[in-house]
Amino acid sequence: MRDRLQTLFRSRIWERFIITLIILNAIFLGMETSPSIMREIGDLLLFIDRVILAVFVVEIVGRIIAFGPRFFRDPWSIFDFVVVAIALLPATGPLTVLRALRILRVLRLISVVPSLRRVIGGLIAALPGMASIVALLALTFYIFAVMATKLFGATFPVWFGDLGASIYTLFQVMTLESWSMGIVRPVMEVHPYAWVFFVPFILSTTYAVLNLFIGVIVSAMQGEHDASIDAEHEKRRTENEEILHEVRALRAEIARMRDAGGSR
Repeated sequence: MRDRLQTLFRSRIWERFIITLIILNAIFLGMETSPSIMREIGDLLLFIDRVILAVFVVEIVGRIIAFGPRFFRDPWSIFDFVVVAIALLPATGPLTVLRALRILRVLRLISVVPSLRRVIGGLIAALPGMASIVALLALTFYIFAVMATKLFGATFPVWFGDLGASIYTLFQVMTLESWSMGIVRPVMEVHPYAWVFFVPFILSTTYAVLNLFIGVIVSAMQGEHDASIDAEHEKRRTENEEILHEVRALRAEIARMRDAGGSR
């Protein structure tokens, strides 16, 4: 029975079935945010939600039975288990907020779709390099925030009155959200040479450090993609070697049968 369950859970048909359920569940959960829809078919939506959750629970239990301890050694299986377990917690009293976490079931698409798994794997592989870039960005922010507080704090206390306000304002400038007309030009009306401060800040953060983030992530994702291709090639090579070994054994067996027939 365990072999049959493993074959079922690894099949493309089951994978497509679960993907369909996840997408439908996401659509129905979105419909539950509409008061008018809930007045019309709210009971039906809640019933469908329970049915889909029941299918997910049965699937998790079936995978635990099929794969045994291996289930808990697979990070993606543990991820599925946690997402489904959250949905089973009673959303009453102080745990009412857990009702909003039901949408986390949509994240199961990450574990089901191989391409999404590769993306997440690439992001995880990029974390060590991203940590160094975060440290560089934090150092850059701290230096420019101290300078901005001393330069503009007296005239613009709301934006640069203290270190925290300066960091938040510079973060807005870094995102290029209303940075010119909203912040820099008003500052330049009082401090005409303020552009000497803001232009290097934008160049060193928005166009330099943040692009390093993109570079590290792209490099890690490419490495993850290459690793998956290499693993697939290795798998095919192993399968070809096994087939070749079986063919050779079959040819040897046929040869022995011919020799036995000739000797008679």
